[in-house]
Amino acid sequence: MKRKAKADYARWVFVLPALIIVGVLLIYPIFSSLYYSMTTKHLIRPSYDFVGLANYQAVLSDPNFFKAFLTSIVWTICSLVGQLIIGFTSALAINRVKVGKSVYRTLMIIPWAFPSIVIALSWKWILNGVSGFLPNILVQLGICSELPQFLSDNSLVFLTLIFINVWFGAPMIMVNVLSALQTIPQDQYEAAQIDGASKLQQFWHITVPHIKIVVGLLVVLRTIWVFNNFDMIYLLTGGGPANATTTVPIYAYNMGWGTKMLGKSSAVTMLLLAFLLLVCIVYFAIIGKWEKEDK
Repeated sequence: MKRKAKADYARWVFVLPALIIVGVLLIYPIFSSLYYSMTTKHLIRPSYDFVGLANYQAVLSDPNFFKAFLTSIVWTICSLVGQLIIGFTSALAINRVKVGKSVYRTLMIIPWAFPSIVIALSWKWILNGVSGFLPNILVQLGICSELPQFLSDNSLVFLTLIFINVWFGAPMIMVNVLSALQTIPQDQYEAAQIDGASKLQQFWHITVPHIKIVVGLLVVLRTIWVFNNFDMIYLLTGGGPANATTTVPIYAYNMGWGTKMLGKSSAVTMLLLAFLLLVCIVYFAIIGKWEKEDK
């Protein structure tokens, strides 16, 4: 019994540092935001009052919040679909390469290897409407009659941001899908070829079942990361022009640091957390169903 007690004690000793870090970095911010979301907490005024669900009512009655929420939905769906298509097809192509596979894989992962702030500032320089490399090249080649304003034109800015995000995030999809493809037993393809299965049939009945769990988990992770994306959009456009690229995280930031109303900003973040939890529940239910089918 004493030996068992010592073993249990040792486990807690090893686990305790990780629990403390998780508590400080995750649990405490969530519960503090939940508390502040029901108060009149202000970043300048020291005193505040408890108001219950008043902040949630104010946020949900603000048309700018729903505009930002719709922008976030479109931003996430378009970016995710683009990243999946580019990353998935790139992984399939590289998996068939016989010579120089590591070189192609390294080149493809370059965008994802850089911090998002470097990516954002680099694209901001490339797309600058006055001295940017790309706008000036398009004018010199005669493709555009005047300098295109990729980051300030309402008709171009959103598509530009989606393109940059797809370019930035697709390599992650590619690396993970490529790793999953390399775990598929080749004898299954050989047996399918002997049975006369076409390439499409091999893909649908062999490739897809082996990688769908990996792709499902990638969709979950990328949905959370893209929907919560703040730095890329903020550094490139700041949510403009005229709130055309204001997503929910930027809306919450402007509410908290622009108007200093931390209570309302916390309410926005809690609504965002609730939405993402709901999305994850749906995703994991689908993935769990896939896992049961594979057993």
